[in-house]
Amino acid sequence: MFESVGWGEILVLIVAGLFILGPERLPEAAAWVGRSMRKVRDFASGARNQLKDEMGPEFEDFRKPLEDLRELRNFDPKRVVTKHLFDDDPDPLGLNNINGTAPANGHSTAAATSQPSSPEPLKPGEKPPVDPDAT
Repeated sequence: MFESVGWGEILVLIVAGLFILGPERLPEAAAWVGRSMRKVRDFASGARNQLKDEMGPEFEDFRKPLEDLRELRNFDPKRVVTKHLFDDDPDPLGLNNINGTAPANGHSTAAATSQPSSPEPLKPGEKPPVDPDAT
């Protein structure tokens, strides 16, 4: 519930409470806050237990989709698209094998095997092939 509140914020709240309430009323206010939090926690636990008792085994079937919804907080669209389009291929475009560099894991990729081999150099005195349509 208070996951984003750090020790610094708690210290600021205590100091502010000390100035606002004064040292004589601060312990009483802290005890009241503690009792109120305990009551809220007990009400939530009681409601959960009552719901669990009334629904029986169906409660777990109901809870599972809620847990799945909580996981959407960590949803990363880029990771999901990459996973479904490229099947978690670390090099989906074959960019690790550019200019003769091999992939880091030592396995050849499909893109690397589909590239044509470089042509042989010209022998001395041999004319290069000419494409009249290109010139």
